[in-house]
Amino acid sequence: MKSVYFDNAASTQVDERVLAAMLPFFGQNYGNPSSLHIKGQEAREAIEQARTDLAAALNAKREEIIFTSSGTESNNFALKGCAFANRHRGNHLIVSAIEHDCVLNSCRWLETQGFSVTYLPVNGDGLIDVNQLQECLQPETILVSIMHANNEIGVIQPLDEIGALCRERGVYFHTDACQSFGKIPFDVERLNVDFATINAHKIHGPKGVGALYIRSGSAILPWQHGGGHEFGLRSATENVPGIIGFAKAAQICATEMSHELPRLHALRDRAIDGIFAAIPSAYLNGHRTLRLPTNINVGFDGFEGQAPNLLMALDKQGIIVSTGSACSSHQNKTSHVLAAIGRNPLQAIGALRITFGRFTTAEDIEYLLEILPDAVNNLHSLWSR
Repeated sequence: MKSVYFDNAASTQVDERVLAAMLPFFGQNYGNPSSLHIKGQEAREAIEQARTDLAAALNAKREEIIFTSSGTESNNFALKGCAFANRHRGNHLIVSAIEHDCVLNSCRWLETQGFSVTYLPVNGDGLIDVNQLQECLQPETILVSIMHANNEIGVIQPLDEIGALCRERGVYFHTDACQSFGKIPFDVERLNVDFATINAHKIHGPKGVGALYIRSGSAILPWQHGGGHEFGLRSATENVPGIIGFAKAAQICATEMSHELPRLHALRDRAIDGIFAAIPSAYLNGHRTLRLPTNINVGFDGFEGQAPNLLMALDKQGIIVSTGSACSSHQNKTSHVLAAIGRNPLQAIGALRITFGRFTTAEDIEYLLEILPDAVNNLHSLWSR
């Protein structure tokens, strides 16, 4: 049976070129990068070259890149480390209502530690209002955290405006760029970003490795203590193969973005237009154009609450999609992102997330458009009996 993978927002297939770069560091070059002998120094040199390469992809300095285990760790590090390092300046943070759970739950924990958090709403398209953000800034505000592109609906926020505002007001600006990095241009200097979270497995790299960009001079405390690795900011023996794979994946994305970006835009738009043409009840969650070229989140009028059944029906036809964030899928809860854009609980349960990657083809899109309408119609007929 044909199998087509449309869950690239959850994780991507590792590129063979990435795997080839990693393999020597499982066998031949297996040393601990903190060791002084030649095996250790080989590993250290490879990590520092990877740091340099990753910094170049962000338009950052090599010493501004701190390797971590994941996007979740990087987000925790950024929010908690910045909050406690700047507590003498203030205790107020601002985040959007549609941030990833690791940001929102970090903020809820910070509230138990004496910090105040404003959860900025979004409009029906999933976009924040920069004027409203400006109104929420207080003398006590120390950090604004707004994700670059949302993991469920793919909407891209105006980071250039947000960054300029934060820089003008002397407030640190963090962005979770896990979904956008490597897919659309991301320049920490142009966007006035102070902290940026990225990871590897969303860009055809390995799982278990991420990074936090920390602008030079930014006040932040380490959140993990030990032997003083990563410039004393993140102690733990480095995941050498993962770091090498991360840098290689980022290099490939940077090199191929000029032709990959228009290709993915065309696939996304063909899929959206085809779904709307074949299924009149379909509607899009999130802005039509201000979204990642890899993301579609769609619901169907009169089909509320049936996405899990639709997901399984598609799975039987070899089409792999999701109903939202993989990190929360086991919790069986309504999407806070869809709720924030005005969808009711049944509509939120009725949404499908269809996400593309490097290995998605035009033939894959046509297969989706062949199978999805019949699956929707068949389930609607059963449900309406």
